[in-house]
Amino acid sequence: MSRTPKPPVPSSAKAPAKSRKGAAQSVEAAAQSIERALDPLTSVIKRATQKRVVEPAALPTKPVKGALPVSPLAVDFPVIPPIAGVELATTRAGFYKHERDDVLLMRFAEGTNAAGVFTRHGVGSAPVDWCRRQLGATGGAEVRGLVVNAGCANSFTGRPGADAARRVASAVAKRFDCRQRDVMMASTGVIGVLLDDSKIVSRLADAETRLGETGWLAAARAISTTDTFPKGAFAEAVIDGHTVKIAGIAKGSGMIAPDMATMLAFVVTDANIAPAALQTLASLYTRSTFNCVTVDGDRSTNDTLLLFATGKSEAPRISRPGDRRLADFREKLEAVLLDLALQLVRDGEGASKFVKINVTGAESALSARKIARTIAESPLVKTAFAGEDANWGRIVMAVGRADEPIDRDRIQVMFGPLVAARDGLISPGYDEDAMSTYMKNQELEVSVDVGWGKGTATVWTCDLTKQYVAINGDYRS
Repeated sequence: MSRTPKPPVPSSAKAPAKSRKGAAQSVEAAAQSIERALDPLTSVIKRATQKRVVEPAALPTKPVKGALPVSPLAVDFPVIPPIAGVELATTRAGFYKHERDDVLLMRFAEGTNAAGVFTRHGVGSAPVDWCRRQLGATGGAEVRGLVVNAGCANSFTGRPGADAARRVASAVAKRFDCRQRDVMMASTGVIGVLLDDSKIVSRLADAETRLGETGWLAAARAISTTDTFPKGAFAEAVIDGHTVKIAGIAKGSGMIAPDMATMLAFVVTDANIAPAALQTLASLYTRSTFNCVTVDGDRSTNDTLLLFATGKSEAPRISRPGDRRLADFREKLEAVLLDLALQLVRDGEGASKFVKINVTGAESALSARKIARTIAESPLVKTAFAGEDANWGRIVMAVGRADEPIDRDRIQVMFGPLVAARDGLISPGYDEDAMSTYMKNQELEVSVDVGWGKGTATVWTCDLTKQYVAINGDYRS
């Protein structure tokens, strides 16, 4: 069950270390400049919570052997039309005993650019190492393929794991008539198991014959592990008067935490965006989306977000991430990423409550995020949500152990519109019955003001139920 964060922005592998560092700092500075100029979350959250359209194929047909019950917080898979410049197909390599597709293959048109954000986990994985290295070597230009497998993370597998990843990339490159480094890859599944690359290579011919412009739902299902529903998002944006499309899929259910979150996500647009600008956008919007969700506080060895731009729309080429013509695209891209991120929380292993944690009055935005994350990942807080208990004392406990500046005598805690504590004390108007009624909702909101400064942050999480223990206790068996 591999499931990750924010790496250095890819740069030329041949450039001196000093120049690579300078380039990374320049991109980071550009990202921070854009972030200050925009107010992303307001419009993004609104779009991400809009009603979704069900793709007919998403409706259940027959139960899948080994599948977990669908999360009560599940949302429908959207209709995703063809995206010019990308074809996709799925196949079964046999990483699972039961019958299901477990490999996704994507082929991109010539001229496709890519960007990536990866786990910063100390162990990492062979496919993450591969993508970082190749994007560093090419700068993200001319990416032609993507291959993803579920059922084996190929993490903590040493040189043999790296060799297996290289062989898969080589086999795909031969079929797509491109260089090895033009092929991206990702894996998810059990950590510590060496990838049997022959299983994937032997199925590439079958997958290639079925490559087509549709199949996003099948793709989302093929990359799933303990996911209970397929995750997808779609939006259209306008660049200089031309409509472009943005589509994405993701997987993730457990081992989900901020710092790039814990998942696999693949997003494709037909916009024509230069590699450096694409990388800046991917890094920037990861912060306000995947870095703001948590299920259990555990980061993965394999977390990967790959963003591809095929350039096959009629929109002009954009070279600067801050270009005014990209305003609508930036908003829609963040909306797609946030939509996918929130679905990870909705599919949290065993989750029955979807919870939004708001923190205000902190010393800084970073401090506010640390406090919000501490609340969101506290087992005592999460089990209280599961038990529908408005235990504001546990909220205050989590606030205090975040080790951030707070004013104890000004702390306020709210559950939805109801004030539980104010000015460091239980609220004079506290109503236990009203609180109990509110906690029965599937979607909850907790707001905490720590009374210190002007820093704010929002983190999304879920409750912690007995089912989480059951799923993870039985995962390998």
